[in-house]
Amino acid sequence: MTKKNTAVYIRTSTSKQEKGHQSQLYGVKKYCQKSGIKNYKIYEDFGISGAKQSRPGLDKLLSDCEKEKLDHIIVYSFSRVARSLRQLLEILDLIQSHDVKFTSITENIDWSTSYSRAIYSILGAIANLERDILIERTKQGLESARAKGKTLGRPRTRNSKLIRELNSKGYSQRRIAALVGCSKTTVYRELKGGP
Repeated sequence: MTKKNTAVYIRTSTSKQEKGHQSQLYGVKKYCQKSGIKNYKIYEDFGISGAKQSRPGLDKLLSDCEKEKLDHIIVYSFSRVARSLRQLLEILDLIQSHDVKFTSITENIDWSTSYSRAIYSILGAIANLERDILIERTKQGLESARAKGKTLGRPRTRNSKLIRELNSKGYSQRRIAALVGCSKTTVYRELKGGP
């Protein structure tokens, strides 16, 4: 059976946050010392925003979690792991599905207790509510924009005038695409009056 390890995750948003990096490291080391944890592996992302879905250190940690190499993950705070509640819950779902203990030092939450699992359920409900409200507001915003006659979506970047001019001179769609510097599909859409 593979020996499992304790993992420590540290992240700073910019490469200039040396003090932030050191204070996180100090905090987790102090926690490990108090808890009698002597061996742990540090995973870190230095100068990487928490808004990014893919982060090398976190990706490696979650990969090791999926490979059943870990039994405990310690972070300085939730904000180091995720920037949104939804992102945090997705990560916690993955961790819990592999029966790995998760501890956040700043929030003083150990996700292995029944109390913390209740908080987790409440956070999940809040995340769903947040998502539903966002969807509803987006729909309302789109309906309002349409009612005001606004054009939605990305603005067209193709040279409609030149495409039509070359077409009127008898050029093939392939040749027009080459001359205008766009795809044949773009030429086709323009000539058919599509978006």
